Amino acid sequence: MNIDISQISENLMDSYKLLGGINHLGETTLPSRAAVETMLFNMESLIFPGFQEEELLEQDYIAFNLGEKLNRLAAQLTFEIAKSLRYKCLMEKKVCNKDCKSRASSLAIEFLSQIPQLREQAFKDVQAALDGDPAAQSVEEIILSYPGLEAVVAYRIAHMMYQEQILLIPRMISEFIHRKTGIDIHPGADIGEYFFIDHGTGVVIGETTKIGNHVKIYQGVTLGALSVKKEEANKKRHPTIEDLVTIYSGATILGGNTVIGENSVIGGNVWITSSLENNRLFYRQGEGYKIRNKEA
Repeated sequence: MNIDISQISENLMDSYKLLGGINHLGETTLPSRAAVETMLFNMESLIFPGFQEEELLEQDYIAFNLGEKLNRLAAQLTFEIAKSLRYKCLMEKKVCNKDCKSRASSLAIEFLSQIPQLREQAFKDVQAALDGDPAAQSVEEIILSYPGLEAVVAYRIAHMMYQEQILLIPRMISEFIHRKTGIDIHPGADIGEYFFIDHGTGVVIGETTKIGNHVKIYQGVTLGALSVKKEEANKKRHPTIEDLVTIYSGATILGGNTVIGENSVIGGNVWITSSLENNRLFYRQGEGYKIRNKEA
């Protein structure tokens, strides 16, 4: 079979002109997937030092190692965030100027300054896993092997960027972790402390979901929207889960006005589109559902 490379190239060029979809060149290059994944890895290694790779963490080396890593990460963050800021200018049809790089540098340092806070949040999530999973033997086991923790830590990093209205990078982080763990948490979700996802595969948490403290969910849970109409993009479309709620596998909870009251338990494979009061059990019974007081 004769393959005319020049003809293939010409056809591709025609396709690029017709369909677009080429990463912008020069000053408006988009963030790099590989770079964002590397940044996430490095941020995770600051949160859990020594758990991501072999490192020199003896007392004589740790300060040098930490300083080198922070400097490298600051440069990576500045470079990729600047791309995101320039992309935002492009989307808003504004002229980009040199302030993008200065703003990116400030944001990079601000994010790095919040690593101690992220560590505190992460260790609360570790404790939730240790308390909530009888199979968990140690903190170390959870950090090394629990996909739910990895997804939640990545969410907390992405959420921090999302709050600063950094485009692209938060979603790139969340979708990388989605591909890796099967857990899909939108960086816009508002998730409280001591959050535990057990097993995790197939969990979906939508953009406007609000989750309180000490919440535990299992695999296959969807916290989603009743409608996916584009005109509702700026409305609260996803449910609110209050403190101390447990949601078992396969449960689907939909709607921006749906509130699951605190200290409630949601059984597996249920479908909920309306609110529940505090201290309720909601579960399948036969062909239907049953609600009763948790204490009963």
